[in-house]
Amino acid sequence: MSEHHSRRGDDHRRSEGGSERRRSDGGDRRRGEGDDRRRSEGGDRRRGASGHERSGSRGRGEQRRGWSSQRPSERRRTTTSSRAVAFEALEAVREDDAYANLVLPQVLRRHRLAPRDAAFATELFYGSLRARGRLDAVLAACVDRPLEKIDPAALDVLRLGAYQLLDMAVAPHAATSETVALARQRLGSGAGGFVNAVLRRVGERSLKEWLQEIAPSRESDEVGHLAVVHSHPHWVVRALGDALVAHGRDRAELDDLLAAQNTPPAVSLVMRPGLTDLDEMIDAGATEGHLSVFAASWPSGDPGGADPVREGRAAVQDEGSQLMALALGLGADDLVQDENGRWLDLCAGPGGKTALLAGLTIDHDAELLANEVQEHRTRLVERAVASLVDAGAEVELRTGDGRDIGREMPDTFSRILADVPCTGLGALRRRPESRWRRSPADVGQLGDLQRQLLHSALDATAPGGVLAYVTCSPHVAETLLVVKDVLRRRDDVEQLDARDAVRAGLRPEAVDTDLGDGPSVQLWPHVHGTDAMFLALLRRRPAEASATPTEETGPR
Repeated sequence: MSEHHSRRGDDHRRSEGGSERRRSDGGDRRRGEGDDRRRSEGGDRRRGASGHERSGSRGRGEQRRGWSSQRPSERRRTTTSSRAVAFEALEAVREDDAYANLVLPQVLRRHRLAPRDAAFATELFYGSLRARGRLDAVLAACVDRPLEKIDPAALDVLRLGAYQLLDMAVAPHAATSETVALARQRLGSGAGGFVNAVLRRVGERSLKEWLQEIAPSRESDEVGHLAVVHSHPHWVVRALGDALVAHGRDRAELDDLLAAQNTPPAVSLVMRPGLTDLDEMIDAGATEGHLSVFAASWPSGDPGGADPVREGRAAVQDEGSQLMALALGLGADDLVQDENGRWLDLCAGPGGKTALLAGLTIDHDAELLANEVQEHRTRLVERAVASLVDAGAEVELRTGDGRDIGREMPDTFSRILADVPCTGLGALRRRPESRWRRSPADVGQLGDLQRQLLHSALDATAPGGVLAYVTCSPHVAETLLVVKDVLRRRDDVEQLDARDAVRAGLRPEAVDTDLGDGPSVQLWPHVHGTDAMFLALLRRRPAEASATPTEETGPR
């Protein structure tokens, strides 16, 4: 029973003094005991001229005792609805630049929703973020002013309502009325009326019908068409298409890639080396992973209650990220020419790959320096490696600018992971808000930082040592072009084929996975089921093998 119905029942009982009365006609006997019980629970009921049962004083021209001057949707609710939780999380993303995958769990914990309501709020929150571009195109066709002129909070509510109407199996009347109620509660009655009018126009067509109206034809404007249909910014569509071609793939895969970017990822766990195993993970409710030898899959929901996760012996981590760390920690065993046991994670925060490397240092008798530029992220790294430090891993934490390490610690490390800051276009499945925050200008700015970090890391690499350059973006300007540019400026570095190194971390059943033409490796959501991770392996040549820098190479 809904709260609204429950309240009506309470008012009704009060109006009748809680007494049970029997009508004089014979209908009472025919209705029998069941109706007597209903009257006892809900009070007396009357039938109108149409035969419909009416309750209390309604139908007698009187106002019921306990009548509220507020509309039902305006009355205060004693619990937070799943729609209100999704709205609150959207507000945090919009106003505080919060990460979607970090803010939602906090809001869910704060309101303690039941599992079913939490699942609804999660789909509504992430779905409206992913579909924002497409939803805005529909909403723009339903209002008489630019969307920029609409109050941002009201626009968030409209997106939530439109997503329910067009993308979720929510009954239209429920999607509209509940969203209007949310607008009245959070923004006032005026906003409620506006939301009601717009959503009724949205609900006049199906998603397919709207797309036929608002999306340009594929023949005349393919990028524009895909941008609307798959809800991506135009520049991201172009960048992903270029990345496919640059790695020898067919641009026709773009549809599948964009669709995969809109598909919520399965929950993937990493088993910290030496601290747990697949048998324990299966006992905890997980199943085997798909690619990584250290992966396990979690069926759904939050795995935080499982003992291995709660105790830091396992953690949530995409399998693509695992393979990047394993390529250096396992795959580079045959590539490092002079192993000195000193490893570096140049950009360690928040610590997922650091922890995997730390686990591998134990068998390699190595020590790991984890560098992170931001103090609060250094603390995250500290927590991520705590269980492995307890198990004997030697990990030193350092808060500092990775661009200084090459100068401060030259020719030092036999293995370096340079997982550099990037646009994150390869992780849009789990951070759907990134596509709307990023711009082409970010690519240029990050490119400069990526080159500086890569040069610094190479300077810190000992001769014969191996460096793994990693991004979670497939954008060519952040991957292939950065590596090509740095190699052009240095004669003390050679690029290695990363494919065999990645295979060192693959499960035996997945060893034939397509890893492209090399020498770098680009993983794809629609091919590998992982984030779109990029890896290039570079090795410092011994000093005697390096030529003298020429004037053409110039200063770095």
